[in-house]
Amino acid sequence: MPGRPVVEVVRLGLVSYEEAVRLQQVYVNRHRSGPAHALLLCQHPPVYTTGIRHSPYPAPLLDRLSRLGAEVHRTNRGGLITFHGPGQLVCYPVLNLSCFKKSVRWYVGELEKTIISVCGRFGIEASTSPHTGVWVGDDKICAVGIHCGRYVTSHGVALNCNTDLSWFRHIVPCGIEGKGVTSLSAELQRNVSVEETVPHLLDAFRHQFNCQLTDAQTPEPA
Repeated sequence: MPGRPVVEVVRLGLVSYEEAVRLQQVYVNRHRSGPAHALLLCQHPPVYTTGIRHSPYPAPLLDRLSRLGAEVHRTNRGGLITFHGPGQLVCYPVLNLSCFKKSVRWYVGELEKTIISVCGRFGIEASTSPHTGVWVGDDKICAVGIHCGRYVTSHGVALNCNTDLSWFRHIVPCGIEGKGVTSLSAELQRNVSVEETVPHLLDAFRHQFNCQLTDAQTPEPA
């Protein structure tokens, strides 16, 4: 029986979205010489990101968002538009699914189950829906948007901990009309920081993906 996959946990802290995309590619490239699973944890300064869609977002919309003081980036992940900012735990798993299960649908489901487990540890009942992501009632608490090339994953999940939710008022999160957003702090009516949430996320991820986690000494150099 093969051992459980080893996943390196890389704590990036507060990092620009552009730098996080660059670092993800560094870790994706490491898989060329064999399995090199990594879990990148970070927060971003305010940024709106757009996913793959059939037609590009109109420039006036993107200009309006940038005038709010946030960066705007187009990405190659699935999903539509969302927001990242301080107080949101962003997790980018860079895994070779050949070492887990070669199914993107399975992988997305496991990510959602991981977040549902994290919420449960805080006493919050979360669930999936026909829409992507993890929800508390009609309010999204975690966005999920991934990219997968040759079974190597990038992008990932963004769990609202103590995020300033007012940033979401300027968009239709992930293109879903009539729904709201929430956070761990909003649900519990107390401050729940990213730092408090990380150990729960790591424990849930370890359990859900049946893997071993090891801490990286320093982030991968440029």
